[in-house]
Amino acid sequence: MSADDSHDDDRDERNVFGDELAPCGRDPVTGYLRDGRCRDVDGDAGEHTLCAVLTAEFLEYSRDRGNDLITPRPEFDFPGLEPGDRWCLCVGRWLEAAEAGVAPPVVLEATNESVLRAVDADRLRDHEFDPEAFEPGSLD
Repeated sequence: MSADDSHDDDRDERNVFGDELAPCGRDPVTGYLRDGRCRDVDGDAGEHTLCAVLTAEFLEYSRDRGNDLITPRPEFDFPGLEPGDRWCLCVGRWLEAAEAGVAPPVVLEATNESVLRAVDADRLRDHEFDPEAFEPGSLD
């Protein structure tokens, strides 16, 4: 079985609505497995299961908290992220950012149902991504 075969059946992965998990992002490719989806994967201690559309405010906040998502790290095949990119975030970091008032919006159909163990569904809906109202901001 090839590495791709092990994840061909996406029906096992559900979003917060209980539907099939939609892709989060492919440019850049996100997900713990770098397959574009916010899967609930054994061994992913950070729980990269919440699909967010990144804002400059969040990226700067995360960098200031010790997790620089802006700077490319080619040695880890990490391109560096920009405002407007979609990325599978760690649930804990998103909650921390929400408490600080800088949580990026959430793409609910691409957010894994496992997030509901840590985040109330109403709180997620309050942060739902709205493409019409989205303002990514810019990095200094």
